[in-house]
Amino acid sequence: MDEKNESVVGDKEREAWRQKKKEAKARMAAMQALPYEVKVKRAELRAREFVERLDDMELNAHVSVGGLDSIVLLLFLRNIGIDIPAISVSSLEDKSIQKIHKELGIISIPIGKPKVEILQEYGFPVISKKIAGRIDTLQNPTEKNKTVRHAIITGECGAQGHFASNSRMQLPKKWLKLFAGYENENEGVNYQVAPFKVSNKCCQYMKEEPCDKWAIEHNSKPFLGLMASEGGQREEALTEHGCNYFGKGVIRSAPFAPFLRQDLLQLAIDLKAPVPEIYGEIVRKPDGTLYTTKAQRTGCSMCGFGIHMERRPHRFDQLRERNPKEWEFWMYRCCTDPETGEKYGWGRVLDYIGVPWEDYPAVQMDMFRDFLIEEG
Repeated sequence: MDEKNESVVGDKEREAWRQKKKEAKARMAAMQALPYEVKVKRAELRAREFVERLDDMELNAHVSVGGLDSIVLLLFLRNIGIDIPAISVSSLEDKSIQKIHKELGIISIPIGKPKVEILQEYGFPVISKKIAGRIDTLQNPTEKNKTVRHAIITGECGAQGHFASNSRMQLPKKWLKLFAGYENENEGVNYQVAPFKVSNKCCQYMKEEPCDKWAIEHNSKPFLGLMASEGGQREEALTEHGCNYFGKGVIRSAPFAPFLRQDLLQLAIDLKAPVPEIYGEIVRKPDGTLYTTKAQRTGCSMCGFGIHMERRPHRFDQLRERNPKEWEFWMYRCCTDPETGEKYGWGRVLDYIGVPWEDYPAVQMDMFRDFLIEEG
């Protein structure tokens, strides 16, 4: 095949790939627009189908539980008669979430690698899981990831990326400037090199691998409380694969995939779900919108995904208010600089990406939180 024909075939494959993704997004958007009652009934059907399929495959099912979303999922499954084990690496969660886990009889499994070890060895989880993964690739160059690194800098993809140009593989300009200096010589650019490592491997080593190990030992596949409306890699995976996925290496169910945040909170109310103290209460604004009076999302106390988009008091401000000693450790001395021996922490990371964190009095923070709640 000559070069011209190869180009034509490549264009057709790329267009077919784009059309497939477009259709998948349209399907997910249509499901997200369904009435709440329809989505709940649909979630029940998907959950039952998943368990029936696992029965045919001689596999068991369990629920992987973390924060409020998956707590609601566990109660939802129990409510429709699917009474299966629930597991969690509970020690990663806030104390108030751990309390609810114990009340609900959730099996606590040990953490994989310690948080400090992961930050020191692999790097900080910052910006987003997807972007952190790309920065990690730039910081750890190999001959095998050469094409991927080029795509991250330029947006120009190879065969695996359907030879797309200006693709979403390229880091946004803001992050290229701060993190892409490792490729200055190769790409003829002049970007900065961060004074710390970045990685998206924290969940993998701390939570996913221990849960996967438990699942293998118990011949079990998970229900997950994921929603496409959360965005990022979750949105992409759920949009592409739907609620129930039976792949070669992955089998899972996410019956809440089409839910919006309002659906999840309404279901929590309907099921009388216990709300961990870190979230506050579920209340309704004058326009009918539901929200939690404290944290909207929770995660590990050393996670920084999305921190650059949060209004203050952000998660680290709130950690300072709840536990000043823990805050001091993570912000100033959880890691050791391999070159200087200096102790440092999230403070160095937040300063570098332009997120304020250090001079924020607790009283001022309480007043600001009250203002945010009143203003919606």
